[in-house]
Amino acid sequence: MSYEARITSSPDVMLGKPVIKGTRITVELILQKLADGYTLQDVPAMYPNITTEDVDAVLQYAAAVIASETMIKAA
Repeated sequence: MSYEARITSSPDVMLGKPVIKGTRITVELILQKLADGYTLQDVPAMYPNITTEDVDAVLQYAAAVIASETMIKAA
C-alpha cells in the first residue's frame, strides 16, 4: 500500500495541510500523537474514523517527505 491512497491535501481542507482522506485529521496530528508516546493501535482508538492502515500511511508519507528534503548546512 502506498500513502497516496490514504493521504491527501486540498486548500479547502485544513488550510491545505496533508490529511487522512475523508477526514480533517492531519498528518501532523497523528505524528504528534505518536511522538507523545501513543501506539499505532492507540491512535485509531482515539479517532474512530481512521484505521491502523491510515496511521501506517502517515508514517510512509513522513518518511517520503524527509527523504526528499535537502539539508542546509550552517556556515
